[in-house]
This record gives sequence, C-alpha cells and structure tokens, in this order.
Amino acid sequence: MQTMPILTIQTAEKLLSALEDFLEKSEAHFALILDRGGIILSQHGTLPDTADTNVVSALSAGCFAATRELALRVGETECSALYQQGSSSHIFICSIDTEHILVTVFGKQTTVGLVKFYSARTTKRIAAVLQEIRNGPGIGGLFSKEDLNGAEELFVR
Repeated sequence: MQTMPILTIQTAEKLLSALEDFLEKSEAHFALILDRGGIILSQHGTLPDTADTNVVSALSAGCFAATRELALRVGETECSALYQQGSSSHIFICSIDTEHILVTVFGKQTTVGLVKFYSARTTKRIAAVLQEIRNGPGIGGLFSKEDLNGAEELFVR
C-alpha cells in the first residue's frame, strides 16, 4: 500500500471540484473519495443527520475489500464496483485506482445508470489529480534534507 498523498490547497480544490461536478450531473446526494483503508481525502454533499461520515468511510472501505476478496475466491480477477440498493437510499462504490475508491450515495431522484455513467468520467478526473500528487514534490518539497536527517536521529533514539 502506498503512503497517503499529501494534499495541497490546490489539489484539494481540484478533488472537491470533481465531486461537485459529479453530484450536479449525476443528481446524487453525497460523494466521498477515500483510500482503501477508509481515510477520507475529499467529500461533498449531504448525508442524513444520523450518518457519521467517518463510519460510512470505514464501512465502505471494508465492504469494498470484502467484496473484492469474495470475487477473487470465485475466480474473478477484477472487482471494480459495488452497488447496494435500499428502499430510499442507494450506494455505489467504485475503484478510482489501485489505492482509492469513490463512494456515492443517491436516492430515487436518479438512477444507478446515471451514477455509473458519471462516476466513470469522475474517477478518471480524480485519478489524474491523484497521479499529479504522486508525481509532485512529496514530502521532500515540505522539508529540507537537514529536517529529514534530524527527524531520523530523533526517531532512532
């Protein structure tokens, strides 16, 4: 598993913009970008007052991981999406890249087809931003070599 990307204000704004555009076009209520461990990178929209975003994130990551493992057990080499249909709210979880997923919560005002269609475009847009982060200066751009050497000595003690 890769390290968590370092988000700048600019990259956070790009992720948020992608989610805003996605929700507007798909007519979904809520979207969440997270890593496969359940750590939230960006979110937009509204959930019911009783829903805790951190719990939704952790459970979504766990559910996606379990479904992926189940697919492997029955001979599937790829599991890129998961759909849960409820009586009033539906959840669509799809892979962005090898380390990140997009969680979408939507209701009866839209269809899973519309959500799938726009999530395919959105995941490509988000993946490009995440790749930009990976190719960026990373931690070396935040700390000098002396800072990093000093940190190594601190943690060796």
